[in-house]
Amino acid sequence: MSSELRLKKLRGSGGYVMATVTDEQQMKGNLGGPDLFLAPIGRLDAEKITKHFCNTCEKEFEGPPKIEFENPNEEVAENLILAERGQYICNSCNASIAEYRDFKKQDEAGDVGAAKPLEAQVQSAQPETPQQVAEPTADPEPTTTQPGPATSVTSIEGKYVFDENANKLGTAKQVGIDSTQDMVLVITKEDGTEGSIPWNSIKKIGEVVLLGNPKVTIQPGKCTSCGFVNKEGSKFCEDCGSKI
Repeated sequence: MSSELRLKKLRGSGGYVMATVTDEQQMKGNLGGPDLFLAPIGRLDAEKITKHFCNTCEKEFEGPPKIEFENPNEEVAENLILAERGQYICNSCNASIAEYRDFKKQDEAGDVGAAKPLEAQVQSAQPETPQQVAEPTADPEPTTTQPGPATSVTSIEGKYVFDENANKLGTAKQVGIDSTQDMVLVITKEDGTEGSIPWNSIKKIGEVVLLGNPKVTIQPGKCTSCGFVNKEGSKFCEDCGSKI
């Protein structure tokens, strides 16, 4: 694979940067559409960034934004460590242009297991036993479980995905993170194209993945034109460019 550097526009939830990236970084930043995103790439060297645009300022600036990060080295799931989290910050107004998370596997050859209890991560509550994803059984009524914030990738790959009306939407491909750092389920749709489903839309996982109606909440930054959820405070939609 070529290691030649190319100048590319990398988008975030609050703006974008212009940076020279390698082919490998371009592949990481490609979430299936024509645009490249900063979040999957992670932290870039500041000297590789030539410009940045802030949605809050509605202005492009020369040079890189501020890059702040920390290394929590926190175990968020079995065999999965949150090694680094950080964000790109506008030099003028301190608004967040993009955020990222860098995860590492303790055992590169092993699979990622069930997530750690969310309560134990957010507050000092008594930890609960992590819920496991049920494997297919021969029973007429398959055992199912509510999906947690993370799940075993191998246990969900290839499962058929149905909506709440029992319409088949496609086949589960992988668990991923979108440009707003929310977890999504990437699927191969019936027409062969790829799509993504917000993780909170999943009701149960068993022999199949069953979707339900997620709780309706007011989402700051949600575009009224295309429905894309932008970072709160954004004035233009990251996906379609419409004014919010």
